Amino acid sequence: MTVEVKGTHGYVPGESTRVYIDKKLKRLDHLKVHVADLHLNLDKEHNGEFTTESTIHFRWGSMGHIKVTDRDLFKALDLIFDKIHTKVTKEKEKKQEH
Repeated sequence: MTVEVKGTHGYVPGESTRVYIDKKLKRLDHLKVHVADLHLNLDKEHNGEFTTESTIHFRWGSMGHIKVTDRDLFKALDLIFDKIHTKVTKEKEKKQEH
């Protein structure tokens, strides 16, 4: 699984953010055989809210997109990783049914 983390619109994720993301990625270790690429975009809006977007490319060709907005960056990261886990699990189950 290839993981790309980047900031958009001038926002640059700090070292503590990258460490936190690495910690959250360990939770997805058992699902990484199903994911080819995972792209995370982090952005800080003018109103102080953080937007985290994720694009997931599955090994069988399908793709998923998730977007979360919250005032707290770490809470937004928690929410998006929960949604990523759910999305990958559902896609895996759909693939196994066929």
